[in-house]
Amino acid sequence: MFIVIAILIFGALIAIHEFGHFIAAKKLGVKVNEFAIGMGPKILSKQRGETLYAWRLFPIGGACVMEGEDENTPDPRAFTAKPRWKRAIILVMGAAFNFAAGFIIVLVLALCLKSGQVGAPTLAGVYEGSAYTDVLQSGDKIYSVDRHRVYYERDFAMFVNLAEMRKDDTIDLVIVRNGEKVQLPNFALEKREFQLVNGNTAMLYGIAFNDMQMNFGQKLNYALYDTYNNVRQVWLGLEMLITGGAKMSDLSGPVGIVSIISEAGSYSEPNADGVLVKVPLSERVKYVMSIAALIAINLAVVNLLPIPALDGGRVFALIVTFFLEKILRRKVNPKYEGYVHAAGLVLLLGLTAVIMVSDIVKVVHH
Repeated sequence: MFIVIAILIFGALIAIHEFGHFIAAKKLGVKVNEFAIGMGPKILSKQRGETLYAWRLFPIGGACVMEGEDENTPDPRAFTAKPRWKRAIILVMGAAFNFAAGFIIVLVLALCLKSGQVGAPTLAGVYEGSAYTDVLQSGDKIYSVDRHRVYYERDFAMFVNLAEMRKDDTIDLVIVRNGEKVQLPNFALEKREFQLVNGNTAMLYGIAFNDMQMNFGQKLNYALYDTYNNVRQVWLGLEMLITGGAKMSDLSGPVGIVSIISEAGSYSEPNADGVLVKVPLSERVKYVMSIAALIAINLAVVNLLPIPALDGGRVFALIVTFFLEKILRRKVNPKYEGYVHAAGLVLLLGLTAVIMVSDIVKVVHH
């Protein structure tokens, strides 16, 4: 069931992206030849006015085909015939719709939160026997980890986990104590064995955080924060790819995303006896929706990168051709820009194919 849901979520997010282009194009007077949900052969289609509306077989994409996207055409309502600012708005609206969809999902999830489900960045205390009993104390507020701001307990956990992935033994920690910032450079990461309530033991840092009381205002703040944090995670991932902190095998495409959502939908946790049991369905649905929000925001951010064939690359091309035309004193033929985007698309499709093969191998081995 969750595999089907995952495919539908992925397809819906791409359809929402194309719908953003479609609405903007219609509002700004650009002729739309076809708006399709899905890819592949048409299942249903209807011509309404100048636009063909189609439902295609595979629910993993969509298309908004505008007149004269990459070529000169005599039609005054062609995409290339419109002023640059209109074309830029049409291009960015796909990402804007994805971003809005991600925020709406995050907001709904935040409104479902109860007091005690979100950890504050302030310490409730330090476990006896922890390596930090003489360094940290109750009431300390974690301000930043490795120059990244910490807003909630989950931020601290995320940046410490990133440090562990880099195999770093220390972090640069900044705390707020009695209203003043305290710098703790080269803060050692040291886990020790602690006994849990159920009698089992685990390797922990031995730091306890306060729980937050979630009223409506705090839930709204959390939704804004979570949206920002999703953007931050995308940028951190891109930074790790560039610096070598992550490998190409760490990337996931449609197959990997469907697999991740499916696993979240069947997520299990050990009970008091150590036996794995599935978490309640409502919680699994929340896991799936939180991943959907991350994917929606990921699509928005990545699509705005200045890479040929992506919306950001097209906006960048608008800027470049503007200056070229000022220098050359003549209009640049849109077909040349089309060649660049076509080449970029081929490279992106090649990368997608490589990632898809990697995803399939990971799923099979899993």
